[in-house]
Amino acid sequence: MWFHKLTATVFGIGYIGKGAGTVAAIACCICWYMAWAGNYPGHIAVIITGLIIAVGIWSGNKVEPIWGKDHGSVVIDEVAGMCISLLFIPATLYNIIVALMLFRIFDIFKPLFIKNLETLKGGWGVMMDDVLAGIYANLLLQAYIWMR
Repeated sequence: MWFHKLTATVFGIGYIGKGAGTVAAIACCICWYMAWAGNYPGHIAVIITGLIIAVGIWSGNKVEPIWGKDHGSVVIDEVAGMCISLLFIPATLYNIIVALMLFRIFDIFKPLFIKNLETLKGGWGVMMDDVLAGIYANLLLQAYIWMR
């Protein structure tokens, strides 16, 4: 169970309380920038993001019976959504900050069917709303980059 608690909280970030999701998203941005700065992340980033989603669903299924539905300590969903927000985006500081802002807006306000995905059972409900928020953020940022 320690593995699932560790991954669900992203190495304990989820335990900090209020704002833990934002802190986890920022930590993801820092790691992304350090890994891909100045590059265009490709297939390796997709594989890593897919693994984060899979582990998030698995760990969400394990911790939900203990902590309850979509507990605030679970922040791996924010990391997954943030990674999706950044896929196929040139990893510049500007793009990462814009992706963070867009993702958090979609994640907090949950428009356009995002809220509906929270009703899914177990880890799927934990992860899929953030996955869709990440997709929306990515599409908006892709359009912005294409237009400028």
